[in-house]
Amino acid sequence: MPQKPYFWRIIIKISYNWLKEYIDIPETAEEIGKVLTSTGLEVESVEHFESVKGGLQGIVIGEVLTCTKHPNADKLSLTTVDVGNGKIQPIVCGAPNVAAGQKVVVALPGATLYPSQGESFTIKSAKIRGEVSEGMICAEDEIGLGQSHAGIMVLNTTAANGTPAAEYFNIQADYVIEIGLTPNRVDAASHIGVARDIRASQKRNITWPSVEKFAIDNELRKIEVSVENAEACPRYSGVTISGIKVGDSPDWLKNKLLAIDLTPINNIVDVTNFICHELGQPMHAFDADKIEGKKVIIKTLPKGSKFTTLDAKERELQATDLMICNATEGMCMAGVFGGAKSGISASTQNIFLESAYFSPEYVRKTSLHHGLKTDSSFRFERGTDPNITVYALKRAALLIKEIAGGTISSSIVDIYPTKIENKSILVKDKNVNRLIGKTLSREEVTGILERLDINVTSSAADEYTVSVPPYRVDVQQEADVIEEVLRIYGFNNIELKEFAGADFISSFPEKDINKFRNILGGQLVANGFYEIWTNSLTNFAYQQKHKLNFAGEPVEILNKLSEEQGILRQTMLFTGLEVCAYNINRKQKDLKLFEFGKIYSKQEGKYVETERLALYLSGNTEAENWQRKAKVADYYDLAQVVSGVLQKSGLQEVKLSKVEDSLFDFAVSIQIRNKEIGRLGKVKTVLTRDMGIKQDVFYADLDFNLLFRHSNPKLVLKEVSKFPEVRRDLSLVIDKNITFDTIEVLAKQTAKALVKSINLFDVYEGDKLAAGKKAYALSFSLQDEQKTLTDAEIDAVMNKLMKVYEEKLGAVIRK
Repeated sequence: MPQKPYFWRIIIKISYNWLKEYIDIPETAEEIGKVLTSTGLEVESVEHFESVKGGLQGIVIGEVLTCTKHPNADKLSLTTVDVGNGKIQPIVCGAPNVAAGQKVVVALPGATLYPSQGESFTIKSAKIRGEVSEGMICAEDEIGLGQSHAGIMVLNTTAANGTPAAEYFNIQADYVIEIGLTPNRVDAASHIGVARDIRASQKRNITWPSVEKFAIDNELRKIEVSVENAEACPRYSGVTISGIKVGDSPDWLKNKLLAIDLTPINNIVDVTNFICHELGQPMHAFDADKIEGKKVIIKTLPKGSKFTTLDAKERELQATDLMICNATEGMCMAGVFGGAKSGISASTQNIFLESAYFSPEYVRKTSLHHGLKTDSSFRFERGTDPNITVYALKRAALLIKEIAGGTISSSIVDIYPTKIENKSILVKDKNVNRLIGKTLSREEVTGILERLDINVTSSAADEYTVSVPPYRVDVQQEADVIEEVLRIYGFNNIELKEFAGADFISSFPEKDINKFRNILGGQLVANGFYEIWTNSLTNFAYQQKHKLNFAGEPVEILNKLSEEQGILRQTMLFTGLEVCAYNINRKQKDLKLFEFGKIYSKQEGKYVETERLALYLSGNTEAENWQRKAKVADYYDLAQVVSGVLQKSGLQEVKLSKVEDSLFDFAVSIQIRNKEIGRLGKVKTVLTRDMGIKQDVFYADLDFNLLFRHSNPKLVLKEVSKFPEVRRDLSLVIDKNITFDTIEVLAKQTAKALVKSINLFDVYEGDKLAAGKKAYALSFSLQDEQKTLTDAEIDAVMNKLMKVYEEKLGAVIRK
């Protein structure tokens, strides 16, 4: 195969001599390799190629002057050979067919021979059974020209003695340029494709092979073509050629294919492979006499249909496998692999030549499902040129007539119901210069684009529209067009700035607070919460009775309807407690409620309103059932819900600290970057009792605007570690005023790289401990991302943690 996967690239082989047939290249192969690399076609290597290994160096045409029996060996002969330039070489030969007067192939001393089989060897002057031998008369297998070892090669030629064998046998020397092609640049997977980049970079013209001599000789062999699935096959072209003779390809064609690591098969198949690597258009030839009903139908077959491919394997088709069929059965998996029955054989006399554009999606599905990777599928599944099919057909037909004979025996069938148009893209001058990092003139930019077949269709003062041909499947937006300009202009021609930077064209959408609100609301609903809407007007007596003070002054309503709705609320709590009381009084005691709302105040003569997210939890979090008793809501239940809200928002490094608050019996403050996002805790009993609520209510009040501004809801993907986690438990007796957060922070400060998580799974406070003490049972999950932890390493981490807890917290380790 001429292309091999190389990580994320494909290796494409380009013949230097072949490439020069389309564009003037005065540079050496190594120099043109550097040019291609500078345009983005990274050249992996430039290798010397010879159609026969070794190039027959040191081997000449000679003439046997005399031939006598060797005096010391029955099966050897003593010869003298004229090898040109007046030199007569004595050579001992073991071939039975050597005779005086023959024209032969002679390897001179110092020549290295590369036989068809086995290792290479070098000819030396030697004595064989006592007689001097200055060279070797060669058989075809000894110099890599064939497989026969029946005797020496006897030539029927008048070539002068001393003529280099490489010249006589037309041995071609070439350079093969190996390009590491990125998957998006399938347009460069051919010699013409590579020539396009040289044209753009070096400002030279491409000479396309002429098809002017294409002519229809007769219409005696028409094949009816129909496309039943135009989505899978947007364009299909074909023509018949009759009276061809299948045989070996001429040396020029063989040498081109061998140079790019393709094995010649026969003249017909070789032409289709040649076109594929010349133009990038895969083709297929069918034996026309095997096309049942003289019909070619492009369609999918029912799932489960059987089809035998060229490799003699029977395959079960999927419903999405596009097939080239005749009137009765499938002949070829479109764009992927041919069938066993309709291929070209030595007896083929008439062919139907196919040139098509198949849907990349259909070809990719078929290729992946059946595990078939071919030159054809590689190109079709990435996108070929839909507008070159007829040109390729004419080019192939002329070549086949030239090397296999025959007549073009039908008009070209070309089914192209909906033309694939060029893509129009708007380009702005400011974006070109901003992304490239250098100001280029409009003339220079458009000149580069036009040499890449990307033409300007309209122009304005600061922008213009370009038309991108379909074969450039990688150019889809303005940034792609600018990238084309940059790679041809040359990355090395862009001066480095003192400070590195990056830029982009895309305008990132502003964060949508309403969308954010819906996301958080959706999560709370999924956790069993109900959304409530309450009136922003509330009773000022709630605050007066309990002597509550909030930031700023209350905003009083001038034309109030009643004292119960006399001010705009300064906290979400009281309107929420009214809802709780209403539901509890109606025997709905298990409450999970949330509300997005605003609070209001007057500060320094200005009215201020802030959006809040309030959560209320009361009653049971789980109803009793036959498996378990009812679970009464507590602070930790609400804390878990709030933690989920913070995680959904993508907030990192949130800190909790105990606070005294006139609304709570106990509460914590939630902070990020030293700004308070909110508070949560148990509502003061005196406040709930005043509302007629006799059960505990847990309340969280979050600054929604601040939460939104700090939110960063990004999905972070991380590879699962190959190495196992280890759990170790630890029991500490500590002062009651020490929080779990303090313990967690110390652990991460001490062994952050290895401590993945800490879990508090038991708390004990009782008469078995000294006054003011409590016992924590903790589990530590330890893991090294690079290796499996040993017992010694685990013990070292745990000992370090115990020492820190003893020294900094005065903890007693219970063992």
